[in-house]
Amino acid sequence: MIGIDIVSVSRISKLKAKFGTKFLKKFLNQNEINLVKSDESLAGFYAAKEAVSKALKTGISGEFSFLDVEIYKDTKNAPNLKFKDEIVRKFNIKKSDLSISHDGGFAIAAVIIN
Repeated sequence: MIGIDIVSVSRISKLKAKFGTKFLKKFLNQNEINLVKSDESLAGFYAAKEAVSKALKTGISGEFSFLDVEIYKDTKNAPNLKFKDEIVRKFNIKKSDLSISHDGGFAIAAVIIN
């Protein structure tokens, strides 16, 4: 299953400026918030979670929420996904891959879930 999402960095910046921590906690856990160093990386995390929902073919819904998956960095600083156990079982997830990039005022994420 493949999911891709693109988001305007300025859109995410405006939401963060308007709602602050409340906005961040809608889609990130504290570990993820600690990883975010810029609005570009914040937008990339947002795009990544949307891409996951598209790969699972649920969208952000009762079946899958932003907080059902955690983005973390490995020893090489590459982003990875960790799903809640119930999501792994529900969607029979064996493996996942994540790529995030940002340039020109946009962040994009691609997710592959097997």
